[in-house]
Amino acid sequence: MTTAVLLYDMSFLQTPKMLTRKIKLWDINAHITCRLCNGYLIDATTVTECLHTFCRSCLVKYLEENNTCPTCRIVIHQSHPLQYIGHDRTMQDIVYKLVPGLQEAEMKKQREFYHKLGMEVPGDIKGETCSTKQHLDSHRNGETKTDENSNKETSEEKQEEDNDYHRSDEQVSICLECNSSKLRGLKRKWIRCSAQATVLHLKKFIAKKLNLSSFNELDILCNEEILGKDHTLKFVVVTRWRFKKAPLLLHYRPKMDLL
Repeated sequence: MTTAVLLYDMSFLQTPKMLTRKIKLWDINAHITCRLCNGYLIDATTVTECLHTFCRSCLVKYLEENNTCPTCRIVIHQSHPLQYIGHDRTMQDIVYKLVPGLQEAEMKKQREFYHKLGMEVPGDIKGETCSTKQHLDSHRNGETKTDENSNKETSEEKQEEDNDYHRSDEQVSICLECNSSKLRGLKRKWIRCSAQATVLHLKKFIAKKLNLSSFNELDILCNEEILGKDHTLKFVVVTRWRFKKAPLLLHYRPKMDLL
């Protein structure tokens, strides 16, 4: 019997220059752009059925009249396709890191949009902008903080935190109502939480408050439509509560198995 021995050329490991290769942005544009608007992905949202990704606003508008993926035409869901799409944070982070200035430009557009409508700028946009500006200004002016000033600012920040228990990102006010005689209502049905929280977070919250054995026993509805567990509250507000006044009204009930 003859044994064949394969020898691999490992010399490439000794040349670091060969491990890095510069790739031009237009070579990967097809992977980070939206097929619907042909622009870079903003608020990237992926279809769970086929994993194709689009801008959230583009996809939501498209699915108002269609129930198939814009790329492969696979049926997402016959009647509720919006429940089978989800925010792709990883993809969005990649796009922002690859395209210079895209995130800053998008934040600027959002601020201008809210100002135009006479609405308060959400905390995540305003807070991030202010902190960045203060950080840059302090470096440009060559300012150095003394221990006394630092302690004073720390004390003021702590006092401010004690007065406001909410995070600095965008918030959503919610009213949770029970529409079933099989479950009891919450003692405190008005809550305020991050816009990035999901319907799943609300299910776990309600299950804990009602001492349920599992959050999977619940359905959460908006305008009598069952919400997908991966939907963020911001997505629910934009798609189900647009132009309506706060708080966002949601109902919960025991889970119903749909045939």
